[in-house]
Amino acid sequence: MKVLFVCLGNICRSPTAEGVFRHYVEQAGLSDQVTIDSAGTSDWHIGKTPDPRTIAAAAQRGYDVSTLRGRQATAEDFNEFDLILAMDQSNLANLQTIQPAHSKAELALYLPRFNISPDEVPDPYYGGEDGFELVLDMLEQASQALLNEVKARL
Repeated sequence: MKVLFVCLGNICRSPTAEGVFRHYVEQAGLSDQVTIDSAGTSDWHIGKTPDPRTIAAAAQRGYDVSTLRGRQATAEDFNEFDLILAMDQSNLANLQTIQPAHSKAELALYLPRFNISPDEVPDPYYGGEDGFELVLDMLEQASQALLNEVKARL
């Protein structure tokens, strides 16, 4: 199974989602069965590392996202991945504009897929350190639910 997480710049939310979910998949012994990636709908941070605050907050909880590099989501992703999870409505709408007809990927908002409130993962970029902690709290909860779905699908 292949899962792609998407936010705007691919330096805060989606690399955090990738790192957290990768950790859960590794702990479950499913790394050889699940491919995980992240991307942004914008091209602002292609090739760049996640935001230093993202790296630091993730590291404090035992997740290493320092080796990840930003990339932009493409129409090809819809045939490469099984599940594409957007962090918010704006990025969901951006993805819908590039989604090819009859593509294989299922596209959804991440938190509502698992009945987690609020509906969107807030962008911590313009806020303080506590925003990155809040994002991690949400993504840990969602990752556990996603792991349960992946196990059921495999």
